[in-house]
Amino acid sequence: MLDLDADPEAIDTVLSQDPAMAQLVSSSPGRRVPRTVDPAEFAVRAVLGQQVSTAAARTHAAKLVRAYGDPVDDPHGGLTHLFPDPEVLTTMDPSDLAMPGSRRRTLLGLVEALARGELNLDLGADWREARVRLNALHGFGPWTVESIAMRSLGDPDAFIAGDLGIRTATEKLGMPSTPRTLTDHSHHWRPWRSYAVQYLWATGEHPINHMPDEEAA
Repeated sequence: MLDLDADPEAIDTVLSQDPAMAQLVSSSPGRRVPRTVDPAEFAVRAVLGQQVSTAAARTHAAKLVRAYGDPVDDPHGGLTHLFPDPEVLTTMDPSDLAMPGSRRRTLLGLVEALARGELNLDLGADWREARVRLNALHGFGPWTVESIAMRSLGDPDAFIAGDLGIRTATEKLGMPSTPRTLTDHSHHWRPWRSYAVQYLWATGEHPINHMPDEEAA
């Protein structure tokens, strides 16, 4: 989950060969790629996050969990439910989700593929085969597929060229910023493009990139 088996020195050496990326690496070396405790849950969340804000994605996920997750007794914390398994989600009523019909179809297609064993996102799964199967599902494009490859499958070379945060960061750094030109440029970072994503995301103004004030903490 914490990517502790990574080799930051080897990764940063490759990324630093790009002068623009070298600035980011030298200012905060050793970034790792966060994984997930539940690959299927992350895939579901990736679909819920398609073309919406992170706040809206959290709202969709919370509603799904309250409706279909098993309740948890956690008197000393804030945990209320476990995230529902794909098998449970195959029985959900799509009308429960306040999202376009096409995205509901995408979500149902994903959980059905997971429940039937047609899609394997677990540790040790074949990255190429998983990509092929994800791309075959309705509503799956590069953003969703590469996000899942990076976080669920642990592919160190996943790259989300069309992500808004990535495009904003590369524009500021004077790199190519269209998905096609940026993908071509990203070959300088192979096979560690997932780590390049972490460095680029960290340049944004999102609250997660800022340490809380001591008084607030």
